[in-house]
Amino acid sequence: MIKVGDSLPQATLQEYSEVEGEGCSIGPNPVDVAKASAGKTIALFALPGAFTPTCSAKHVPGYVQQFDEFKAAGVDEIWCVSVNDAFVMGAWAREQKTAGKVRMLGDGSADFAKATGLTLDLTARGMGLRSNRYSMLVKDGKVTSLNVEAPGKFEVSDAATLLKQAKG
Repeated sequence: MIKVGDSLPQATLQEYSEVEGEGCSIGPNPVDVAKASAGKTIALFALPGAFTPTCSAKHVPGYVQQFDEFKAAGVDEIWCVSVNDAFVMGAWAREQKTAGKVRMLGDGSADFAKATGLTLDLTARGMGLRSNRYSMLVKDGKVTSLNVEAPGKFEVSDAATLLKQAKG
């Protein structure tokens, strides 16, 4: 399992773009994790699935609402990572009104989740292999804080906890 001091794994996530710009076309665009995190402070949180109850009601809204506080604490970007395709993440981004605040990144084949060692097997519930619920603060590609939830919990990966860590 990834730990504080480790670099983020080599992986490519997918981001759905509504508009063209900065080399991004409309639709899914690859995001090279190493390149996208280089030289930046990232508040990254991951969750089991888009449109699921806790994720939609509490997890994403907390980060959207505290966007300004994260920026003031020196965070360059906020990333939400889920084992969903870019189209689902794009639709969820519209529904959650994350534009300009939280990058909604799809890990469709769970490659990033597997590489971090933070997977959650929900096969028995018909959802397959997913990401565990966690948050991490990443500086220049290295993990400086990591908050992994116990199964079925939402206590340490919330925006308020990671914001306190970002403020240091």
